[in-house]
Amino acid sequence: MAKTIKQLADELKVSKQTIQYHYQRLPAKNQQKNSQGTNLISPTAERIIRGKVAKPLLAKKQQRGSKEPTKTSKENNDLIITLRRELEDLKSQRDKQLAAKDQQISSKDRQIDHLTKLIDQQQQLQLAIVAENRQLKEHVQKLSGLLEPSSTTQQQQSNDKDDALSNSEKQKRMHKNKPNKSWWHFW
Repeated sequence: MAKTIKQLADELKVSKQTIQYHYQRLPAKNQQKNSQGTNLISPTAERIIRGKVAKPLLAKKQQRGSKEPTKTSKENNDLIITLRRELEDLKSQRDKQLAAKDQQISSKDRQIDHLTKLIDQQQQLQLAIVAENRQLKEHVQKLSGLLEPSSTTQQQQSNDKDDALSNSEKQKRMHKNKPNKSWWHFW
């Protein structure tokens, strides 16, 4: 059986505006009017509105009915002071850790700079050695160029000696093969 907004508000012990608020947010199929234009709440709409209105009422009753002792403002202040101290301790620990990390980072930066300088020096030395090696190779090539003509000269000299020896040998051979025609030979 359908009820009016006033009847449901009296039943639930809430204001008519609360029921009206929830009624207007219902789907159109759940909203009804009688022949005089008064809003009627169907049993389906009543269940929906009761569910929405009952939740806040239960929460209020539980708050009123709970007999847990509440903390006094002094206890709250003590808790706040304790939490602030802990927060300050954590901040100081964090700051100390950050300072230590900063020192470590600056130390690593110095090490990196030093190693970079050493690498640069090593590269410069390698370039100098390569340049010196090139110069030495060029010098050796020049010297070997100078020695080659002298070695050909030596070969020519040895060839000349061989030729001279062979000429003298030829002469000796020829001399052996010639009959001796000297005058003392006859005696």
